[in-house]
Amino acid sequence: MYVIVDIQGQQMKVEKDQKLFVHRIEAEQGSDVEFDKVLLVDKDGAVTVGTPTVEGAKVILTIGSQVKGDKVLVFHKKRRKGYRKLNGHRQQFTQVTVKDIIA
Repeated sequence: MYVIVDIQGQQMKVEKDQKLFVHRIEAEQGSDVEFDKVLLVDKDGAVTVGTPTVEGAKVILTIGSQVKGDKVLVFHKKRRKGYRKLNGHRQQFTQVTVKDIIA
């Protein structure tokens, strides 16, 4: 059984006991968070598509550690003008585990 759920603007395919990284969630480590924007449910081949969401379906996640992603360098340059600018960014992520899928 898997579902496609919208977690903070990102659509992800999740299954029970799966670990994944999502954009930072402000919650304590070990606490549970519910998301009810379930867009699709697949129960052993029986597919239910929401319009826009599936009624009564939700995903319960357990919050893990807060981590930083890899550094992304953004470099701007205009040739022959002496203009160069370097900027770096590290995205904040939260590792979560899918505790239960209610559908």
